[in-house]
Amino acid sequence: MRIILDTRNRLMAIAYSNLNHALRVPLAAEVHSRPFLRLDAPESLTHLAVYMRDADEPGGPDAAQQHARLTALCRHFGVTPPAPEAKYFFHDFGRFRLKWECHTEFATYTFAQRQDPGTSLADAFQRMPLGQVPQEWLLGLQGRIMVAAHVVLEHGVLPQDAFAQSLRHVFEGPNIVAARVLDGGEIWTDFLIQSDGFSRFVVRDVDLHEQQSGRLVQRMLEIETYRMMALLGLPHAQRATPALNGIENQLATLTAAMVDTAGPLTDERSADLAADTDNEQALLSRITGLAARIEKLALDNSYRFSASQAYFRLVHARIEELREARIDGFPTIGEFMDRRLTPAMNTCAAIAHRQEALAERIAHTNDLLRTRVGIVQERQNRQILQSMNTRAAQQLKLQQAVEGLSVAAISYYVIGLLSYAGKALKAAGWPVNPDLATGVLVPVIAGAVWLGLRRMHRHIDAA
Repeated sequence: MRIILDTRNRLMAIAYSNLNHALRVPLAAEVHSRPFLRLDAPESLTHLAVYMRDADEPGGPDAAQQHARLTALCRHFGVTPPAPEAKYFFHDFGRFRLKWECHTEFATYTFAQRQDPGTSLADAFQRMPLGQVPQEWLLGLQGRIMVAAHVVLEHGVLPQDAFAQSLRHVFEGPNIVAARVLDGGEIWTDFLIQSDGFSRFVVRDVDLHEQQSGRLVQRMLEIETYRMMALLGLPHAQRATPALNGIENQLATLTAAMVDTAGPLTDERSADLAADTDNEQALLSRITGLAARIEKLALDNSYRFSASQAYFRLVHARIEELREARIDGFPTIGEFMDRRLTPAMNTCAAIAHRQEALAERIAHTNDLLRTRVGIVQERQNRQILQSMNTRAAQQLKLQQAVEGLSVAAISYYVIGLLSYAGKALKAAGWPVNPDLATGVLVPVIAGAVWLGLRRMHRHIDAA
């Protein structure tokens, strides 16, 4: 009976697997795709964030290039690399452990190794796991590293005051940032790049629960990484400022030129407006050029500014997850970010808003000038129509004068023909006086010709 039930259960599982949506399994695994490292003090870590494109290059990261770099590192140690579509990879290489994550614009490499108990901080920072990585592979990252950080995770044995004094020999910066986090840990750093090219972080495990160390280190490294990625928008804002100043000055000049040429559209100014049409067309062409420049500027910066704001929100989210408590005499991470990072992000937001506002102003000015040009053209068209009506009236009068001459000419030729006919009848013996008959027929024929032409014109007008 049990064998029958097991067989039935296997068949049901196979059948139900066919009922799944094609994306059910990968979507369910997404929340588990990037687990934190399991760390136990004492540990030392090296974190690298590799940005795969230059700041001025359009487009997103090259995932194939990301995977190729990871594959080269794995093959150096004889390890099977992950599949090309993988976004996360973890492996214990023996001498160190590696966690790799592929993000939208960058990839992170976190190398971790155990430290001997009792190792001093200075010695721990000299024995980082990055020393186990081949130099040839590191040289391949030239010009691509956005974040390079060393982290030392140690037990909080020393009293806090004595430990703070010992950090003066570890951090080169004058200002140290520190906070109690997660109700059992401490973070110490100065957020500066040291003389060896790495920023340094010290995490103390005072009373952390199991697996909290890994989560704490990951949150701290994410704060550092997202902070640097958010700051990528600042150079764009600084480069955009003089360009926006130039566009605003040109727009002010063009607007002043429009005001100088503005005035009521009276008949007395019709000739002047007609003469100014070419100038306004030139102004319209220049405003269109400004619109193209601001559109290109917005296209170059909009993605970077949006990405910076997204990274900035992630930084704040990660800081909130730390649940910081103040250590007397030291600013917290949240205070440091509010004082240093927030102004930079506000600058990016202000430049983005300024771009949008300037584009709207140019569009309004463009519409206003197009309206003015259209009104002037309508006035010119009206003048042309009035001139055409005047010419048509003159042509009508001339036509009427010509019609009088036409009646006389037609009557003359008809009477001449009839005169020849009368003379022929007289020569044939008919009792006809040609001269008398011609004189009598002159008014009759002239009236008939005039009536005929009038009738013809009425038919033409009716048609």
